[in-house]
Amino acid sequence: MSRKVVGVDIGGTKLLGGVVDEQLEVHDRVHRLVEGLSESALIEAIVESVTELLEHHPDVRAVGFGIPCLIDQRDGNAVMCVNLPLSNIPFRDVMSERLGLPVYIDNDANLATLVEARFGAARGARDVIGLTIGTGIGGGLFLNGQLYRGHAGSGAELGHMVIDENGPRCQGNCPNHGCLESVASGTAIGREGRVAAEEDSDSALARAAFAGQEITGELVTQLALAGDEVSRMVLGHIGRQLGIGFANFVNIFNPEVIVVGGGAMAAGDLLLDPAREEMRARGLRPNREQVRIVPARFGVEAGMLGAGSLALDALD
Repeated sequence: MSRKVVGVDIGGTKLLGGVVDEQLEVHDRVHRLVEGLSESALIEAIVESVTELLEHHPDVRAVGFGIPCLIDQRDGNAVMCVNLPLSNIPFRDVMSERLGLPVYIDNDANLATLVEARFGAARGARDVIGLTIGTGIGGGLFLNGQLYRGHAGSGAELGHMVIDENGPRCQGNCPNHGCLESVASGTAIGREGRVAAEEDSDSALARAAFAGQEITGELVTQLALAGDEVSRMVLGHIGRQLGIGFANFVNIFNPEVIVVGGGAMAAGDLLLDPAREEMRARGLRPNREQVRIVPARFGVEAGMLGAGSLALDALD
């Protein structure tokens, strides 16, 4: 009988959990919005979500969590989150006590990168950069065939590389201006979409705003895919900002593959093509010719599947 675990991906706005087996087949799923919750309410929402899965799958043996936090792997503490209200909490121990199962945790983007490198869009590559683009931008480093986490396990915060010191204030608990996250995330797409709607009253974005719709990254993407030129220009601008980040990663790490996932990847090549072009203009030879920039195979479920893989590895 195949072993089963629960994998949970907690993002800045949503939680996605699933019962995962050794073939990465997902037997059950749970979705929950977590945006705007206090720390205590967030903990309760997480426990309730996992408990819901455990009630239907009593054969689950462990739980893996991917959370958008700086994590001290020495003690399982969630040290600091940019977009969630978790700070210096012994997350691993709290969850293990509440759920009655072994619990394993890592940064959500680390886990998304791990599963894409092992089984997904970067399978077979030994040097992989992973980005998850949603509310913010998470990063993962898979170097020489294994995850690189840094001294205490809280490295690879690639979304908080500053690319414009005079750029927009970064969000949440980040103290910086001009981080990659602040100029190329799903949140940034929405912000630039609102600016474009104000500047071009004839655009579909302006009409949507006039009709009372909230201009979000998701709406900008929908309108761009439907052919709205202003929305496409917004995605092109964001893609070029993303490409500056890619060029830095290419110059520093010389990866074989950059895998890009997260909700913002609904835009597909409308986002990635200008990013690739900008990377080729700024990257050094031969690195820029050696890298492939590809969408994640597992899409928005990469973090959940990576969390499941983390728990399955621990059972070996």
